[in-house]
Amino acid sequence: MIIKRLMNPAQLFIYSFVGLIIIGTLLLKLPISLNQPISVIDALFTATSAVCVTGLIVVDTATHFTIYGQFFIMLLIQAGGIGILSFASFFSYFFTGSSTYADQLVFKDFFSTDRLGEVWVLLRRIMIITFGIELVGALLIYITTYQYSDEGFFQQAFFSLFHAISSFCNAGFSTLSNGLMEDSVLFNYNFQFVIAVIYIFGGLGFPIVINVLKYVKHLIKRIFKLITTRERAHLPWVVTLNSRVNLITTGLITLIATAILYFKEADHVFAEHSTVGKIVIAFATATTPRTAGYNSIDFSQLQFSSTLLIIFLMWIGASPNSTGGGIKTSSFAVAFLNVTTLIRGADRVEAFRREIGTKTVQRAFATIFLSLLVIGAAVFAISYFQPELHLLDIVFECFSAYSTVGLSLGLTAQLSTASKLVLIVTMFIGRVTMLTILIALIQKMKFTHYRYASEELTIN
Repeated sequence: MIIKRLMNPAQLFIYSFVGLIIIGTLLLKLPISLNQPISVIDALFTATSAVCVTGLIVVDTATHFTIYGQFFIMLLIQAGGIGILSFASFFSYFFTGSSTYADQLVFKDFFSTDRLGEVWVLLRRIMIITFGIELVGALLIYITTYQYSDEGFFQQAFFSLFHAISSFCNAGFSTLSNGLMEDSVLFNYNFQFVIAVIYIFGGLGFPIVINVLKYVKHLIKRIFKLITTRERAHLPWVVTLNSRVNLITTGLITLIATAILYFKEADHVFAEHSTVGKIVIAFATATTPRTAGYNSIDFSQLQFSSTLLIIFLMWIGASPNSTGGGIKTSSFAVAFLNVTTLIRGADRVEAFRREIGTKTVQRAFATIFLSLLVIGAAVFAISYFQPELHLLDIVFECFSAYSTVGLSLGLTAQLSTASKLVLIVTMFIGRVTMLTILIALIQKMKFTHYRYASEELTIN
């Protein structure tokens, strides 16, 4: 059985990622994986970046790794993207045809569902959605690129599958030396747009995608009944509060960021593109910091204010229970709603005629606080080890590592061994979250039947 009775779900989640990173490091050091030797620290960095779906690289994936090495990286991205627990539990269930009650309790907690019977149904849906979107994405990538490539069918098919998996898992790895800035794809706007759509789906989160599909199913039934019987079918509350908040937050951030970047960089970084191209590249540039990490532009050439915007977008990240990182759109939305609640003088946080639970608000602010604490510590450490580096470059790199984005201002290759280790730890913490690590290490308090007297502290 994959479940160790002595470990809580948080510990199991962390150990699974540690084990996968160790296996990945060993695989990437095999002679068949390499075109040229790399150090252990570089193999560890690459494996961590792949498992944590970050995309930061210290060696060129296209030239340093053979087709076998790239295949191993693709597998690490896939396993890390949807969670090694999902893989292990699904295939354990597939081969044994059953699971224990303790198994279901662990995965019930891991997937944040209150219904125990839904755990394995959810796992199956996650696999179907993941592989389905990746296969469709690979097909679309192949269609938009095969006519521009001199590669054979196998090489082009592998290229398409690699980028579909890397995109959906928000990893940002590419078999092109210059990423999406490569001359062969830079002006292929269909390809750029397909990549963006794939990683947006990956960043929405499995529960949200499942919920939206459920809503579409209800909507189709409603329309069909209206056409056949001319009766309006009742449309129940299908779209959950979680889906509404995250979808609206994602949409607004994407729209605003795209508009800002378009107007600021249209005659600057985007100048070489056509009008349609500028819109597509602005859209890709606004969405890739949401932890995808693909570079359709040279981010070091952005204006200073645009760079700050990218850092802010990286920090927010994707939606919860997704392949992306960051503090998540839900945490940002809850913090914003809490501020508006205080301003209005209300005593509870509400949205869409629903009250947001106190635990959710507490978890959101804990996530925000811990993220800034970890990123601040990483910036301090790298500044200490390499004081000659520019502060903005370090800050950008640390936000990118913590939010598992993979964007860089060109600093990664200049890092010392100590700085690489700092980023490895930062990527790992960003993927499993500091809150999960603390939950794994600190024993939970027992429920008490008493409460202390309440007293207010002076704030502001």
